[in-house]
Amino acid sequence: MSRLHVVTGKGGTGKTTVAAALALALAGEGRRTLLVEVEGRQGIAQLFETEALPYEERKIAVAHGGGEVHALAIDAERALLDYLQMFYKLGGAGRALRKIGAIDFATTIAPGLRDVLLTGKACEAVRRRDRRGRPVYDAVVMDAPPTGRITRFLGVNDEVAGLAKVGPVHHQAQAVMRVLKSPETAVHLVTLLEEMPVQETVDGVAELRAAGLPVGGVLVNMVRPPLLDEELAGLAAAGPDADPALRTELAAALSRAGLGGAQRGGRAERLVTPLLRQGREHAERLALERAQRAEIDRLELPVYELELLTDGGDLAGLYGLSAALREQGAHK
Repeated sequence: MSRLHVVTGKGGTGKTTVAAALALALAGEGRRTLLVEVEGRQGIAQLFETEALPYEERKIAVAHGGGEVHALAIDAERALLDYLQMFYKLGGAGRALRKIGAIDFATTIAPGLRDVLLTGKACEAVRRRDRRGRPVYDAVVMDAPPTGRITRFLGVNDEVAGLAKVGPVHHQAQAVMRVLKSPETAVHLVTLLEEMPVQETVDGVAELRAAGLPVGGVLVNMVRPPLLDEELAGLAAAGPDADPALRTELAAALSRAGLGGAQRGGRAERLVTPLLRQGREHAERLALERAQRAEIDRLELPVYELELLTDGGDLAGLYGLSAALREQGAHK
């Protein structure tokens, strides 16, 4: 069985980008990775600058070292037809069900069924083997729903297995949960060094642990490098109320840099106040980020950091993020 990496995170944290970067990192050294999308947003296709993904596995990238990334956008309707064909051999009747809207009806009266189908399709890829008995993929990465829904999304098969005591639905749900709760599965949480995403990460870890689901690591995304060292940050914390001697020194330094006169009213002197104001804001951000890092450290999980992509999330940036994950050992 290959490894399953489930990637979740609060909206706006760059969850899909991180999932894609992780898939590239895992595909290094000639390995094959499947990147699975379950929310129907075609975010993976946009990231890899390719056409919309069909309901079939397709190679979308080659990783460093010659490995391959394949991708699949899972459609709940098609997954249900696959399921019905697998267990009930409906043949053409499956197409008829689709035409009369029975698929929408089934997922409406049983909302959890949709999540069962999505997780089941991903877990099937994890268990799949080739003719020689080897796993088809070395790893499967699922771009999963946000943190607030992840425990229910992954745990719905437990509920279904309990409701359907016998039959193929029961056995399928049990098989999926065996994958999701195995040591070969890891649920990774993407966050930013901000209060709300970190709190949602902390809550998400607690919920996953309570449900018996295996937590992997925390991926801190969009990390901005500090512009001030600790000593300068301390000096900048006072902002415009800084010591007059510091203000005079800053004005002189700006003047030497060719930014005008350092005397009162001179251009360099007028720049001191806005510069100190920005310095204070930066110092406050550094203090906030230190506090959020401390919250993450208390989770006692592996932590990986990814720098903010200043040029946007283009394909080159994605490969850069995957290299950073490999350097930090996230691919192991």
